[in-house]
Amino acid sequence: MNNRDKQIIIKILLEIEVIEQLIAGLDALDFIADERTKRAVCMTLINIGELVKNLTYNFKAATTSVPWKSIAGMRDITAHKYQTLKMGDVWQTVKHDIPVLKAQLASLIK
Repeated sequence: MNNRDKQIIIKILLEIEVIEQLIAGLDALDFIADERTKRAVCMTLINIGELVKNLTYNFKAATTSVPWKSIAGMRDITAHKYQTLKMGDVWQTVKHDIPVLKAQLASLIK
C-alpha cells in the first residue's frame, strides 16, 4: 500500500468514527425520526464514497475482499437520489456494513 492510499484509508476510518458518534444510542426508529442525524450520516457516507473513488486502481485490485464498487455506488445513490433513499436501508448500512468495513480497513493498515 502506498502512502496516499494509506492516508485515504485513515480518512475513511475517521469518517466511520463520525458515523459511530452520530448514531450512538439510537435505534432505527430514533434514526428515522431525526432529520439532522439522517442528513449528517448520509453526508458522511458520501464522504466515504468520495474517498474510495480516490484510492488507486492497484490498491483496490489488490484488496478485492472490500466491496469498493458498492461503497462508491452507495455514495452515488445517496448523493443523487437522496429524496427517494430508504432510510431503513441507510440504517442497515451503518449498523451492519460499516462495522465490517471498519474491521477490514483497520486490518489493511496494520
